Amino acid sequence: QVQLLESGGGLVQAGGSLRLSCAASGRTFSNYAMGWFRQAPGKEREFVAADAWSGAYTHYADSVKGRFTISRDNAKNTLYLQMNSLKPEDTAVYYCASKPGGQSTSLRAYDYWGQGTQVTVSS
Repeated sequence: QVQLLESGGGLVQAGGSLRLSCAASGRTFSNYAMGWFRQAPGKEREFVAADAWSGAYTHYADSVKGRFTISRDNAKNTLYLQMNSLKPEDTAVYYCASKPGGQSTSLRAYDYWGQGTQVTVSS
């Protein structure tokens, strides 16, 4: 089994920054892709960013492009999300997820999920 452990959420002022981390444990492979999703109050879970675990390609939702950066460290089995220029609209519970094979923007494609971490951006 793959277990994902998240950290880094918190409360920040608009325009501030946070760095989320997601550490994977258990038996994993270099061809696993990773992604970040978020769920705001009253909204469905939505795609934020994806990263190919065995490659360098990244993909972002239009709403976060230019502000968020997804990265990974395969040696540490850790996924990161650097969040800059945060807006109140970014307030949500953020989840990391993992899947075999190529990256995907669909939450249905992911097999493993973290517990979620709260990000709150105040005006």
